[in-house]
Amino acid sequence: MRIALLTTDSREHFKEYENPQPYFGTAPQALLEGFAQCPEVEVHVVSCVRRALPAPEKLAPNIWYHALVVPPAGWMRTLYAGCIRAVRRKLREVQPDLVHGQGTERDCAITAIYSGFPNVLTIHGNMRLIAQVNGAKPFSYAWLNARLEAFTIPRSAGVVCITRYTQDAVRALAQKTWLLPNAVDGTFYDVAPAPEEPPVILCVGLVCHRKNQNRFIRALDSLAAQRRFRLVFLGHAPADAYGAEFRELVRTRSWCEHAGFADRAALRTWFARAAALALPSLEDNCPMAVLEAMAAGVPVIAANVGGVPDLIEDGRTGLFCDPLDDASMAAAIARVVDAPGEAAARAATARAEARRRFHPHAVAARHLEIYREVLASRS
Repeated sequence: MRIALLTTDSREHFKEYENPQPYFGTAPQALLEGFAQCPEVEVHVVSCVRRALPAPEKLAPNIWYHALVVPPAGWMRTLYAGCIRAVRRKLREVQPDLVHGQGTERDCAITAIYSGFPNVLTIHGNMRLIAQVNGAKPFSYAWLNARLEAFTIPRSAGVVCITRYTQDAVRALAQKTWLLPNAVDGTFYDVAPAPEEPPVILCVGLVCHRKNQNRFIRALDSLAAQRRFRLVFLGHAPADAYGAEFRELVRTRSWCEHAGFADRAALRTWFARAAALALPSLEDNCPMAVLEAMAAGVPVIAANVGGVPDLIEDGRTGLFCDPLDDASMAAAIARVVDAPGEAAARAATARAEARRRFHPHAVAARHLEIYREVLASRS
């Protein structure tokens, strides 16, 4: 079976044009790790970029890589018309059995549906729901992405839904859906937890209204006066009003720290030191930080929103909190800080569950079953 996987080269996303090695979002990267363990499939990774980038011909013995240069006019300003044309040309050479578009955030979904081959999509961030939560203004980038998502979903053979939350959101539009969580990079299963004292509570993600960091900090003010812990934020803090407020909140609290963006290696180091991961989001689908923390054996505290209930079971593999209730968030943190033994037991259960559900080989094998189902329906 020959598959074309359309995904974003993170060098393009982060403008790291001097980096000689392609790398991808955490979920597609882990899926490729799984495909590399499945010699029965030939995978061609296709990414659109704005500049010619150095890259190896192969990422693994059965995985090829193709970076397609698309001029600036071919991106969102023309609804990815240049990306569509470049991908179609490359796929006529590759002749895949099936095309898989990874995400509706950028060009991958629309290039998949216009590829000329049978195709499926995976939705990582629900663009329509995110636009709603953030109050996206008409004709803004988020508003346009939401409409592109609604356009592409019904034109694909089906949608791989990483949570029931996404499945419910796309059911009325999609021809077919499959429920399958993201894979987690195998190296996270090798993390050896060694929590520091005072306890380190990690909060991972872009600093923004949807991730709710500012309210979370204020919610812990009274607890910080009674307990010793460090609250460490990992992720970019944009130069907007929310980011400015966040920086001021952190600056005026000795127990808070913003350590900036952490790559996967740095995140694994932080996980080894952490007492817990906290996710106070107002909306989330399948946050990779939760899956990675579970795989690493780190206790998880998460908002009971979106697709998160598909990932953890309250009291068994993690703890839920209400992101709109300050007392609820503080109580969940106190429960971990005050009873580290119980938290570690939940984390051990979560780690075993993560290995069963999110290991790259298991997730890749299920993708191959979905691909065969789509192809069989067309024969």
